[in-house]
Amino acid sequence: MKYVLLMMGNLDGPSCGEDDAPGPEEFMAFDAELQRAGVLAGGDALDGPETGTSVTRASRDAEPVVTAGPYAESREFVGGTFVLDVADLDEALRWARRCPGAIGGRVEVRPVVEF
Repeated sequence: MKYVLLMMGNLDGPSCGEDDAPGPEEFMAFDAELQRAGVLAGGDALDGPETGTSVTRASRDAEPVVTAGPYAESREFVGGTFVLDVADLDEALRWARRCPGAIGGRVEVRPVVEF
């Protein structure tokens, strides 16, 4: 079963001290661990929310509206994802507990719906 680990950051900075915040090397090491275990099915780091572009439509018949920057007025943003192919939620949570994104941030675990 596939699960996505959504690494959630905060625009105000990590909730831990800056010295405790994980660096890129910790994410690369975690990625390598997932690969060695044979559970990594995909994922990427994302650029900051200020680089995003949003598309909205008020209704099915309305013209799309394109807006630079994030649509949501939130302090939290998705910083990246890991897609895991594991046996069950328990295994996905075991990996999420080890994810550096949880240090000073939050890792949300969501099942992938396969049609």
